[in-house]
Amino acid sequence: MFYSTLALVLATSAISASANCIHGTTFFPRAEGKVEVSKFGYSGLQGPLNWAGLDAANSACRTSNVQSPIVLDDKVGKAKSAPKVAIETVEEAEFENLGTTLEVVVKGKTTFEGKDFELQQFHLHTPSEHRINDEYFPLEMHMVHQAADGSIAVIAIPFQLTEDGNTTELLTSVTENLDKVKVPGTATQTGKLDFKELAEAIQTNPLFLYSGSLTTPPCKEGLTFLVMEKPLALNVKTYNALKSVIKFNARYSQNTLGQTNLLSVATELAVQNDGCKQTMKGTKIEKITKEKAKNQCNHMCMQQKRNSLYNHFE
Repeated sequence: MFYSTLALVLATSAISASANCIHGTTFFPRAEGKVEVSKFGYSGLQGPLNWAGLDAANSACRTSNVQSPIVLDDKVGKAKSAPKVAIETVEEAEFENLGTTLEVVVKGKTTFEGKDFELQQFHLHTPSEHRINDEYFPLEMHMVHQAADGSIAVIAIPFQLTEDGNTTELLTSVTENLDKVKVPGTATQTGKLDFKELAEAIQTNPLFLYSGSLTTPPCKEGLTFLVMEKPLALNVKTYNALKSVIKFNARYSQNTLGQTNLLSVATELAVQNDGCKQTMKGTKIEKITKEKAKNQCNHMCMQQKRNSLYNHFE
C-alpha cells in the first residue's frame, strides 16, 4: 500500500528548500563535496508557521489537507504484513549536520508488500514529530527510502528514555564523533553501525501505516509512513548529547488527515475577525450612517474571505 503521488508531484515541480526530509533521493540529490545547510528552520519566521512564506513552492505547507506529522491512534490503520529489512553492518558512515537535523548516509533495502525500497539515509528529530495516543517522545528516527518508480517511504521509529540506562547501541555508535559536527555544514564519520537490533524491531513490532506528506518544506503529499508503535530504548546521556546539537526540529502536529489545514483555518478566522478592522483602519466611518458602515464592513470582509478561499484552492 505504497503511493507514487509524491513522485508525480515532485517530478513536475522544483524543490527550493535545501536539506529537506527526502535529502539523498532522486528528487533532492546530495551535493558532491559539501554539506548543504537548510534554508528553513523551526524558530521565528524560518519556522513551520511561515514555511509557505519562504518560497511559493511551499504553498502545500499551509493549504494541503493531508499533512504530516499526525497524532497516531486507533483511527489510523496498521500494516497487515511485516516489512523485510536488510542493512549490512558498516564500519563507519557519513554523519552530517544539515542545520535542521543530523543525518547518516547509509544504504540498505526494505521489502514491503512485494515492493523493494532502497534506504538512502536516516535522520533524527527531537522531540518526536509523531505522537502516539497524544504522547510525544524525546527522539524520532526517519529512515528514508525510495523505490525504482520514485515512490518515497519512511520508516519512523520513536525512542523513549529509560530509567535503568538501557539504550539502543546503534545510536551510541552514531554519536561516537558527535563533537565534530556541532556546527551546521560539517561532516564526520560514525562508529561501527550494526543494524540487527533495529531491523528485528521493525520486522516484529506493530507499525502504523498511512499516506501523508513531507514534514519539511515543500510539504508535498504522497509520502508513505510506517511508524513503529513501540518506542526503542534511549539513555539520557545519548539523548542529551544529540539534543545539544540538534536543538529542536519537530514540526507541530497537523490536523486529522483529510481535514482542513490548520494554517488555512487560522487564516480564514483571522480574515473574518480582524480583516475588516485592518482594512477600515484610518477611514472616517463616523461621517456615514451606522447601518451603511456596517454594510460596507461586511462587504469588505466577505470580499477578503472570498479571496482567501480562492487562494486556498489555487
